[in-house]
Amino acid sequence: MSIITTVIISSSVLAQEHNTALNDMPENYKKRSPVYDFSEKNLNNTDTIPDFNSKKNKLKITGTIYESDGVTPAKNVVLFVHQTDEDGNFELKRHNKKRYVHHRGWVKTDEDGKYTLYTFVPGSYFHSKEPKQIYPIVKEPNKPEYKIETFLFDDDPLLTEKCREEVKETDPQRILKLDLKEGLWVAKRDIILGREIDAY
Repeated sequence: MSIITTVIISSSVLAQEHNTALNDMPENYKKRSPVYDFSEKNLNNTDTIPDFNSKKNKLKITGTIYESDGVTPAKNVVLFVHQTDEDGNFELKRHNKKRYVHHRGWVKTDEDGKYTLYTFVPGSYFHSKEPKQIYPIVKEPNKPEYKIETFLFDDDPLLTEKCREEVKETDPQRILKLDLKEGLWVAKRDIILGREIDAY
């Protein structure tokens, strides 16, 4: 676990630097999608959500992003995620007069289309009956960003049978099945570009 902890702490530092390394502030900074609010020099295929080390239900998500054929690994794809804290609250921060969700992260797929996120199991959105979710945005090279279907959790009691049936018709992989290994929950989600676009 000591090696994992070292990797996680290093990645966590990089995640925090995303918010401070923007030297040239674009005119549309406050209105643009948060998928762009990262430092290119620090972006790689592994990232750690802020506060990871202090959370109880630590979670490691791995996966491969594929081109639309479902076979070819998609390299240099940016995946941005944000989520609630363990109590179901979106903790908001402010940087350069722009509000953002504190618990967020960015990864950029490697040559094999792979990515890894160190995060934690979020709570269900405060005062709602919605399932626990992690909210993703994808940015392919030379294409506009777009939202994809959220990450859900197989053991979530709020994930009803009706919801499960609807998910099966779109992408069953978005339901994360957690496996506990050495005190760390692990899960896998592969993504096929163009097949999971969220319409909302």
